[in-house]
Parts: sequence; structure tokens; C-alpha cells
Amino acid sequence: MNPVEFYLRVCYLASGCKHEPPPIILMDDQLISPPDPSLPPAEAPPRDTGDNLFSELKSWFRDIIFAVATAIFIVIFLIQPVKVEGTSMQPRLVDQERIFVNRFIYRFEDIHRGDIVVFWYPRDTNKSFIKRVVAIPGDRVEILSGVVFVNGTKIEEPYLKPEFRDHDSFHRTIVPPDQYFVLGDHRNSSNDSRNWGFVPRNLIYGKAFFRYWPVSRVGIVE
Repeated sequence: MNPVEFYLRVCYLASGCKHEPPPIILMDDQLISPPDPSLPPAEAPPRDTGDNLFSELKSWFRDIIFAVATAIFIVIFLIQPVKVEGTSMQPRLVDQERIFVNRFIYRFEDIHRGDIVVFWYPRDTNKSFIKRVVAIPGDRVEILSGVVFVNGTKIEEPYLKPEFRDHDSFHRTIVPPDQYFVLGDHRNSSNDSRNWGFVPRNLIYGKAFFRYWPVSRVGIVE
């Protein structure tokens, strides 16, 4: 008998009770005893599925709004999808193909010879054209029997097919400041600077860089 039990027994008998005091049950061992592995685990309290579903939907909605806002920003300021209409850029681009145009690149770098650019048609700015830049401001350009010379040097044009070449000539001229001389890759059918002159810099709004449709022709536009 421990001291606590002895003390309580004495106090109980001193009170005049003739019966044995009830046994004392100490709970300390229960509090520190490990759980009985033979017993099934206690079930977790049911979760509030309504609150969890609302929280999940709110998270999805936030992600969707962010994705849509990002897509709108990219389309407005960076990249624009464009449909090619016509045959003037064959074989590089064909009728009804879809391409992406980089609207942002010329804010940070100059337009270069060989770039395929999209611009507003100088004679009707409600229409947009796509052509290849052949000569830049200050260049001296001339075409002799279908062969293009820039600053007195014949330029190599590996993107031209022999059957798409023509044999026309264009008088020697100097490209004015802030303007560009552009040609289509299909020289036989292209309506370009040979017909209506130079393209002002402020009418060029992007550079073609990626073809995304049809799937069989997906790839970089060069």
C-alpha cells in the first residue's frame, strides 16, 4: 500500500464508516501507455467536404483567370496569330497556313535583310501583307533579269525555287531613311516593292517566326 492509499484509508475509517473504502484507480499508466495494436484505429472525424470543395473551386477559378489574363497580354503585346492568304511567299509559306508573328521584337532590335515581316499595305492600311526584306535604309538595290543586287553585290537567295523566279529587271535605287524594300519569295506572282515602292518603318508591325498550322508543317519560319 502506497502512502496515498494509507492516508485515504485512515481518513475513511476515522469518519465512522465500517466498510472498506473503494479501491483507488490511478490513471497515470493509462495516459502514457501505448495503444493496443490489436484494437482497430480510431476513425478520424468527418471532414467538411463543402468547405473543401469551395476552396478547391476558388483555387481553380484563380488559376483560370491568371491563365486567361496572361494569354490576352501575350496576344495583344507580344505574339499575334496570322493566317497567310495568297501564294506570294511560296514555297516558304503557302495559302491558308497559320503562323505566329512576333510584335515585340522590333522594339529592341533592327529589321534585317532576310526577315519575313508583316506590315500594313502602304496604299491601303486596312490590308496587311507579308514579304521578305531585301534591302534596308541606305542600301542601293537593283534587279537585273531577276537577279537581285544590293550595294553592287549579288545576294544569295536559297529560299527561291527556280520555277518561282522571274526575269524582270528593276532600276537601281537607294532605299530612303526609315523605309524598306520587300519582295515575295514567289517572284512570278508577288505584288511587292517592285510595283508600289518602299514600306515605311511605322507600317511594319511584326516578324513571322513560327508556323503552327497545318501540323505537318509546324516549325520555325526562316
